[in-house]
Amino acid sequence: MQPKTLSTMTKAELVKAIAAQTGAEAVTVSAVVEQMMEEIRRSMIGGENVYLRGFGSFILKHRAQKVARNIAKNTSVTIPAHNVPAFKPSKEFLGKVK
Repeated sequence: MQPKTLSTMTKAELVKAIAAQTGAEAVTVSAVVEQMMEEIRRSMIGGENVYLRGFGSFILKHRAQKVARNIAKNTSVTIPAHNVPAFKPSKEFLGKVK
């Protein structure tokens, strides 16, 4: 059995596909997609997680402070604690991808 070939979809292709499936104008779909991304971004910057039932969660993962090494200069660098945005797919979505 050969593995699936992975491909990518751009935001423009996503907008085009949604417009074709819904019959809505691409300009309207583009505005909705942009606003959705902006709202997710704004919520996460404000410290909120975003849960989309049946799709997944946009969550903030906390990274503790740690000491890293700069091998080129042979020095230690302290990386402060910080949050990192992450996406966690729902079990249903993950099952369909597998």
